[in-house]
Amino acid sequence: MNTASDRAYAEIRSLILSGDASPGTALREEALADIVGVSRTPVREALKRLEAEHYAIRTPGGRLVVAALDVDDITEIFTLRAMLEGHAAARAARRLGAAALADLRASNAALTDAVARDEPDVAQFLARNRAFHDVIIAAAASPRLVSMLASLVEQPIVRRTAIHYARADLERSAHEHDLLIQAFAARDPEWARSVMAAHIHRALHAFRAAMPSAQP
Repeated sequence: MNTASDRAYAEIRSLILSGDASPGTALREEALADIVGVSRTPVREALKRLEAEHYAIRTPGGRLVVAALDVDDITEIFTLRAMLEGHAAARAARRLGAAALADLRASNAALTDAVARDEPDVAQFLARNRAFHDVIIAAAASPRLVSMLASLVEQPIVRRTAIHYARADLERSAHEHDLLIQAFAARDPEWARSVMAAHIHRALHAFRAAMPSAQP
């Protein structure tokens, strides 16, 4: 990281993404400064960024806490991702070269191996899934898309989604990646767009089905 503020931002965001700082947890400057090992000023700057990106919210009393996401929030995040990543996939279908396709195949092979273990390796699934989607976003060659998607794909909900997945959901995700690779190999933008949108909408429904509020 270039500055103490950047380091504080990355470490506090990591606490949120990992679930170590759960929704509703108070984000106190002094305590976070001790954890990160910097002064309170860079922590204050980092917290402003996290609040602007909706990782943190103010309570009616003015305290800054880790944001909680309700069903409407989750639905909106996935709907926006489906629109934006569908567009990214369509752009990528026109631009992906042989090396990028090889990267996609390698990432999905590693993801499939992680799912096939006796106990699916969710951490490895997440890492390879992120690598897979990063290749597509990079191939889309749109700085605007990169900026717009950054806060959505980094939301804690992405990690929580995979944790709620059953093995069958993880396997379906790998299969949908295979379909995306086929669309990219065929250089078919609309096929890629439709598969990506369906991929993300299916992830939304899998997550909602696993939410405690959805259980009988």
